[in-house]
Amino acid sequence: MSSKSLKAVSPVDGRYSSQSADLAEYFSEFGLIKYRVRVEIEYFIALCELPLEQLKDFDKALYPALRKLYTDFTEEDATAIKDIEKTTNHDVKAVEYFIKARFDALDITPFSEFIHFGLTSQDINNTAIPLSMKEAHENVMAAAYTGVLDKLNDFASAWADVPMLAKTHGQPASPTRLGKEMRVFAERLENQLGMLGQVRYAAKFGGATGNFNAHHVAYPKTDWVVFGNHFVNETLGLSRSQTTTQIEHYDYLAAYFDNLKRINTVLLDFARDVWQYVSMNYFKQKIKAGEVGSSAMPHKVNPIDFENAEGNLGIANALFEHFAAKLPVSRLQRDLTDSTVLRNVGVPLAHTLIALKSLIKGMNKLELNPAALQHDLEENWAVVAEAIQTVLRREGYPKPYEALKDLTRKNEKITESSIKAFIEDLKISEKTKYELKQITPFSYTGV
Repeated sequence: MSSKSLKAVSPVDGRYSSQSADLAEYFSEFGLIKYRVRVEIEYFIALCELPLEQLKDFDKALYPALRKLYTDFTEEDATAIKDIEKTTNHDVKAVEYFIKARFDALDITPFSEFIHFGLTSQDINNTAIPLSMKEAHENVMAAAYTGVLDKLNDFASAWADVPMLAKTHGQPASPTRLGKEMRVFAERLENQLGMLGQVRYAAKFGGATGNFNAHHVAYPKTDWVVFGNHFVNETLGLSRSQTTTQIEHYDYLAAYFDNLKRINTVLLDFARDVWQYVSMNYFKQKIKAGEVGSSAMPHKVNPIDFENAEGNLGIANALFEHFAAKLPVSRLQRDLTDSTVLRNVGVPLAHTLIALKSLIKGMNKLELNPAALQHDLEENWAVVAEAIQTVLRREGYPKPYEALKDLTRKNEKITESSIKAFIEDLKISEKTKYELKQITPFSYTGV
């Protein structure tokens, strides 16, 4: 760990920096500045593609050189922009001045006033940030979620035929299969990821109050709405909100955060269940040479990966909830409260990524302990009472529920022998008795 990481206030950039590093390209100050430069350059190129008199002589062969300003963007470039910001006290204006200086270097100064032409800073921020979020999801987060989903499906297949005592209200209940319980989480996660894929990465682009005022007054014959739609939807690959104030209304962003919160809640539920299964000894954990489970108790191997995931998912969800509630609310045509919130978008995503990596790590350590599952089933023959009384209902036996209730609520342990003795005393056909005797906690697992 670097000395910088050791002095980081947030564990995202400190203790867990190696686990969240993949998101730095998208959500660090460097990343935000780079995406702003990208939007400004692509906007200028899009203007050059319009029939604007003042841009008709711009040499299109320079497009690759312009795009290099963001494809080859360096920390030195970002530092230069931050130095300009010390004077401007405005981050987006500093980006504009940086690009204009590069125009000077390329000897295309006469065209430099079309950098940031007619725009307000939020036209840049409200396209740069959703673009960074979209690409972070596609390049980092989606693979992490898929990794957990794939592992859940592997578990579901591998343990499809493993019977397990279920617990409802913490009490022994009708047996299930371990693979099916894994499939529950896989299905929930898959469904929520499907819903997430339908949420738009919405962007605002329309000038100081969303009406293309400056654009229209300069070039009244140009259809700026068509231009804006093509630029945002086609060039940037986002979805332009048609009617806005100075800022994006963030309704889709709120939906995105709410969806991530639901996904994380599913995984938090999973982490707690696995933690419980470990405590019940259904799972053992692979031991890595040199690792210590407890500073005081040498025998312990704690389910720390699932605890780490639970903690990080909780932090992420608290922030997602705040973002979803706060961002869509802004005074009149805009206030500045969205700005500082958007700067923290990477924080809950980083905590989520850390959690996903912890889950994968913990899942890879799990080893099934069949003996513990079998022991619990053997110790709970009472759970077949539901099966017996249901078959008796089918056969028209009088008050079967009450008969099983009397048997199972006696102050004595229900065993295989006591169940079979009960069946033998029933006034039913031998065929039905045989059928009932085949029911065991190991076979009564449904479909």
